[in-house]
Amino acid sequence: MGQDAEKWRTLHQAVLQDSLPAGNPIIFYNNQADFQQTNAISGSIGIGTGGVTEGYKNRVVIPLSYSYRQNNHVLGHELVHAFQYNIVLNNDSTSMRSFQNLPLWMIEGMSEYLSKGNNDPFTAMWMRDATLNDDIPEIKDLDDSEYFPYRYGQAFWSFISKNYGDQYIRPLFMKTAIYGLDIAIDSVFHMRKKEFSKLWINSIKEHNLNYLKYSDNNTIGKELISDNNAGEMNVSPSISPNGKYMVFISEKNIFTTDWYLANASNGKIIKKLSSKIRDSHIDDYNFLESSGTWSPDSKKFAYVAFEKGKNILVIKEASTGKTLNEYSLKGIRAFTNPAWNPDGKSIVVSALVEGQVDLYEFTLKSKKIKRLTNDKYSEIQACFSPDGKNIIYATDAVSLNLGGNNGVVRFNIGALNTETLKKSNFYFFEGADNINPIFDNEGNIYFLSNRDGFRNLYKYDVSSGKLYQKTEIMTGISGISEFSPAISIAQKNDKLLYTVYFDKKYSIYQTRAENLLNIEVSPEDVNMEAGTLQRSIPDIQNVVNTNLKIFNRLKPMPDSLFNNKPYRPQFKLDYIGGGTGVGVGNQTYSVSSSLAGGMDILFSDMLGNHQLYSRLAINGEIYDFGGQLVYMNRQQRVNWGVGLTHIPYTSRYYDDLTYETIDGYQYLKQSLNLLRIFDERLSLFVHYPFSSKMRLEGGIEGGYRSFRWDKIYYYYDPQSYYYIGQDRERLDIPDTLTFNQYFSLIKGFSSSVNIALVGDNSYFGMTSPLAGYRYRIGVEKYFGSRRLF
Repeated sequence: MGQDAEKWRTLHQAVLQDSLPAGNPIIFYNNQADFQQTNAISGSIGIGTGGVTEGYKNRVVIPLSYSYRQNNHVLGHELVHAFQYNIVLNNDSTSMRSFQNLPLWMIEGMSEYLSKGNNDPFTAMWMRDATLNDDIPEIKDLDDSEYFPYRYGQAFWSFISKNYGDQYIRPLFMKTAIYGLDIAIDSVFHMRKKEFSKLWINSIKEHNLNYLKYSDNNTIGKELISDNNAGEMNVSPSISPNGKYMVFISEKNIFTTDWYLANASNGKIIKKLSSKIRDSHIDDYNFLESSGTWSPDSKKFAYVAFEKGKNILVIKEASTGKTLNEYSLKGIRAFTNPAWNPDGKSIVVSALVEGQVDLYEFTLKSKKIKRLTNDKYSEIQACFSPDGKNIIYATDAVSLNLGGNNGVVRFNIGALNTETLKKSNFYFFEGADNINPIFDNEGNIYFLSNRDGFRNLYKYDVSSGKLYQKTEIMTGISGISEFSPAISIAQKNDKLLYTVYFDKKYSIYQTRAENLLNIEVSPEDVNMEAGTLQRSIPDIQNVVNTNLKIFNRLKPMPDSLFNNKPYRPQFKLDYIGGGTGVGVGNQTYSVSSSLAGGMDILFSDMLGNHQLYSRLAINGEIYDFGGQLVYMNRQQRVNWGVGLTHIPYTSRYYDDLTYETIDGYQYLKQSLNLLRIFDERLSLFVHYPFSSKMRLEGGIEGGYRSFRWDKIYYYYDPQSYYYIGQDRERLDIPDTLTFNQYFSLIKGFSSSVNIALVGDNSYFGMTSPLAGYRYRIGVEKYFGSRRLF
């Protein structure tokens, strides 16, 4: 990955005309579950986050995924963000606030375009969908949440590249950061945004109409699950072997994405099979790139979930939703794509172990694990043959051995003999992505391919060796991501389910295999022009796409430049904010001066395991200076910290006016009382998370309270009331301050201890939690002159 990072740095520098400083930090995590627990980023990280770049230290934080292709793309994407931060923060005319002028689609779209380029069948599918539904947004509407910023942003920058050239990318980005998008477009392209929008819309429409064979989506079969009976995102369909039932993932519940059981003939939803609210110990489901699997008797359903920082295998009784078993696979913290063996005794998963993705077989009764493959290639989306003697899967083996196809590592179909563990590959549609392979009841292979730029269903006839195109859908058969499983077949009757993306929604269709198309195609027939976002114009500078094609041929950096050193945490400044000030007031009847201001300072180490926070503030005289210093250690599961505070509380009141004679002169005297209460406290606190939804916390605190009473005397001329001068003295103060008969403060030491169990899996609306629960069960004990529970 270090070599790839240097290649991306070279490619991005050629476009953005800027370079990252040496040693820009990149933090890799072993898997998604470990990444979600990172301390380098504040806040929670969801399953849909493939990587993050933060602005304080320009850290790129990435989890390893299930293929080289995914890892390399996320690395390239996030390094664009690192360039963006570096360019904006080190320019005289911009600062962190300038990112407020940059729309999210512009930022994320640039990262997608510079890391994927113009040839992207997945984003092209979204643009065809917008064309078919006459829903290509104007540029002013790209901020709307219904237009996914990654896809539409990538298409926007591709439009810029195609019509003007990549040399316009940096000027438009920087002008937008300084002035906003409207002025930037006018300044760079010398036209109003509305005129520019027309060019953008017409360019996308004209390009896609060249490839749309039909005016509708040309689906086959019955729409089974859609927003009419479920949500707008209905994905990962899995049909039972007997063809009677199906399980799918949907956000029907609005707040959570859950598993649902439905009738596979009419789509009627029978029950919610699993829910993150009901199964509160579950942190998340991998709904992006993993489906579930049925037992051969169609009675049980298994899927992968996240729990306590690792993946677990959950087995449900389909008819009741009852959890029968939950398995942690020994030595395997990250796995996906479970496939049930037809003998019912074992389940095969794609596991990520020490950065390598292989197939493992888990025997349910003995809980033994057998490694089936062991190589540098990825084997994902496994499926058993009806007799259990073979496993087919998607793999990047062929493409990696060829050094990639035009700079992109593609997927082909591979096979494994379960008895001999001998592997083989199918050499058809080379240069395209062939994924999600499944067997029908005769042992033929159905799979998805984008060999013509569209994502459609194909069949490989094992006996004849011929290939047949089974659908001609104008958008595509697709889940949320490029590698989402989107098809399932009942091996006893060949009833087929497939997910279609159309009108920005995901619906599940059902049909019989015999109802599909049967167009024979050649294994060499690959033309992915329809998978491009824009066709390049001659004489237009196209640095991005030219360089991406030679990515894998770029000369690697010498190994001597990569040094292994043990990690040593060092505090570095993350953030400094607030301000200080000195105010002096002059009035006719008095003179006053005071200090006012505050400052927040945050330090942390590179991994965020150690944090040091300081808050300094003053409002009044030097005695009114207060501060807080907190150290937090998050290196282990037990988080602990120590805090030290000094807080002054000041109250002011005046005595009645009096007359006083000094050296024979009479003055009008006004007395100001300044009563200060000082609280110094030292605290130690501990948090122990059982899961992302429940933790145990406790603490102990000790403090000392003291008082100070100052009296300031102001002298005025009794006739003119002009200010003459002032004097002050410090008065003795009792150990107890009584403010009224009900409330008093006592000087001296005090302490307290507390412990609490905290749970929270709630989902908030405008005013209160709308789903889930929140609770805090705690006990606190106070010691000192007053003892309280």
